[in-house]
Amino acid sequence: MVAYDAGKIASSYKTPSIAVLGSHSALDISSGARAFGLKSIVVCQKGREHTYQKYYLKRKTPLGQVGCIDEIMLLDKFADIASDANVKALQKKQAIFVPHRSFSVYVGYDLIENKFAAPIFGNRHLLRAEERNTPKNQHYLLGKAGVRIPRTFSSPDKIDRLVIVKASEAKRKYERAFFIVHSPYEYDRKAKEMLSRGLITQEGLKSALIEEFILGAQFNFNYFASPLSGELELMGTDFRRQTNLDGLLRLTAPEQIDVLKLARMKNIEVGHVACTIRESLLEKVFEIGEKFAETCRREYKPGLIGPFALQGAIVPTDFGEEPVIFDVSFRVPGSPGVRYTPYGEYLRGRSMSVGERIALEVKQAAKEKRLDEIVT
Repeated sequence: MVAYDAGKIASSYKTPSIAVLGSHSALDISSGARAFGLKSIVVCQKGREHTYQKYYLKRKTPLGQVGCIDEIMLLDKFADIASDANVKALQKKQAIFVPHRSFSVYVGYDLIENKFAAPIFGNRHLLRAEERNTPKNQHYLLGKAGVRIPRTFSSPDKIDRLVIVKASEAKRKYERAFFIVHSPYEYDRKAKEMLSRGLITQEGLKSALIEEFILGAQFNFNYFASPLSGELELMGTDFRRQTNLDGLLRLTAPEQIDVLKLARMKNIEVGHVACTIRESLLEKVFEIGEKFAETCRREYKPGLIGPFALQGAIVPTDFGEEPVIFDVSFRVPGSPGVRYTPYGEYLRGRSMSVGERIALEVKQAAKEKRLDEIVT
């Protein structure tokens, strides 16, 4: 565990700034900071700073001030952010650090939990719960909350329906090489094919999740849990764009079969599309969000802080429709498109991005001298 008091450090800040790793959703977070008059710091890795430094760093132009980033902090590699010198630099800049998926991937849970001694907006100990191979993980929490999840299979021999197998890619272990099968025979055939092509490893296959394939309308439900108000907000709803799945879905069935003889389907997320959900289903969306947030408060004190997402699908039942959740994000979900859904406007009179909502919480916490309540 980190041997320091995050709340005490944050409470010492007079003019807090917002810092974020230069990847994933850094622009949305920086833009949100700008909207509420907070300084933004983007921590970049050498060779990956071009987008942030050239195009979005604040500067004067003939048409006026542009850009949303106040400062670039350039490092040899992302993981260097956890060094004592860089942590001290962040503290000196009065930085509240906002985590996202790239932060977890490139810095790693061990450094985040045990060495990164800077105040994190959110619950740093919940980040690891996204991984299926950790105790008290997202499936455990969803089950405890009574949220419906897909059935999982402990062995390929038990497959009796359409399933999706989620194995780590051989080269990029943080990405998953999905394949879909409907029987033990199909599992063996497909697994051997992917092993022979070097797409997955035996180790990755052994630890793969075998999960019921949910046929439904896919949604990401993006929430915000506010320690200041004690309320849960629905920021917006969206769904993913994935390669090369999106391209395959634009072909007819015979063409899909021909293409898949030459190429493997890939579900790598490359974007999000804002969408809305039928209003009569909103009560169920809020219900699962509230139950999940309450479970996290019991299992991972102080619970959820700020943005999180329940990702799944709406499926038909004998009594209507209900959500089934198959993935959780315990941090910024990476979808700036939520500002284009109406839920923030219904609540506050205007649409609000996740980055803006984070900045609002930080600014209000500073005003009320409650910064210690929004960090770990």
